Amino acid sequence: MDSIFTFANWVSKGHLVFDDFTYIFVLGACARSQSLSTLWLGRQVHVKASKSGFMSNLLVRTTLIHFYANNKDIFSARRVFDEMTERSSVTWNAMIKGYISQRERAKKCCKEALVLFREMLSDVSGQNPTDTTMVCVLSACSQLGELYSGACVHGFIEKTICRPENDVFIGTGLVDMYAKCGYIDAALCIFRLMRVKNVLTWTAMGTGLAVHGRGKEALELLDAMEASGIKPNPVTFTSLFSACCHAGLVEEGLHLFQNTSNRFGIEPQIQHYGCIVDLLGRAGYLNEAYDFIIEMPLKPDAILWRSLLSACNVHGDLAMAEKVGKILLRLEPPNNSLHVPVTSEDYIALSNVYASAGRWRQVEMVRKKMKSKRVETKPGGCFIQTISKSP
Repeated sequence: MDSIFTFANWVSKGHLVFDDFTYIFVLGACARSQSLSTLWLGRQVHVKASKSGFMSNLLVRTTLIHFYANNKDIFSARRVFDEMTERSSVTWNAMIKGYISQRERAKKCCKEALVLFREMLSDVSGQNPTDTTMVCVLSACSQLGELYSGACVHGFIEKTICRPENDVFIGTGLVDMYAKCGYIDAALCIFRLMRVKNVLTWTAMGTGLAVHGRGKEALELLDAMEASGIKPNPVTFTSLFSACCHAGLVEEGLHLFQNTSNRFGIEPQIQHYGCIVDLLGRAGYLNEAYDFIIEMPLKPDAILWRSLLSACNVHGDLAMAEKVGKILLRLEPPNNSLHVPVTSEDYIALSNVYASAGRWRQVEMVRKKMKSKRVETKPGGCFIQTISKSP
């Protein structure tokens, strides 16, 4: 932010002349500092660059795409991209990466990323995809769960880029893609062939084994990871705890949690505590899960309590469900605070607990409380995915 304000101060003086590098550096700073104020400032820099005649510079426009995409204004980024008469592979990469980084519209934007990749292949200027392009495209396939497209991209990489086992980033992208698309054996095959693996590779493989219910193998992976000299990070432990949850490995999960800081020097984070609550709750250890939340050094959030409430409903523990439900309702912000929106899920969950026990008076009380706070239920929806037959 200091560089942005320094630039703004220079502009206010009015007697300094800037070159294209100035705009590249300032827009890069705006891309790294993501906030509403930065988006506004970056737009002013865009206008200033246009008036000064620097928008013909390829790097200025490419950095502008990166800035808009990082600040979640993907429409402005695409407008800049479409207006360009000349593009480099870096420009294409910036736009494709911008699409896959849009978490709020992930499905639609990932589809746009794949369409843009096909346009890149047919572009008359002959800009060839790079390893960065392929990592981004594989990420799009992973988020969409499109195995066919991912396999086609894999074949393209083998023919035109490199052997995946020779590139740690492409190899990791393939491991992640195949695991998330349900083809865990292909992910394992690539993982074993890779000559160099980093912490992201090991984490992607551990996460894949976890979501496929192969918890024992995921835990064995940690020992192999340590033996290879790679230190796990917090995301690694999140995937391993998830593995324990899916496989019902209560003792193993608790033992791993106890050794997170002692053996590996990583202090457990809120998501790690959440995994343990989920692990205990799924196994029916509801009192232990409640005590675990109460005794944890971090302040428990609503997600932890919701996880326990869900477990109470599954195991039919009305007394604990009522206790947790009331805690959740007390966590709701007063007067529909703008900072944390009031949702209906907690009210409905508690209402369902009372309904399952035939306590209709309490059900009515919860419903009245929802109405008094003007909490509206969310309509249901569905998502139908079509199979794409092109990369």
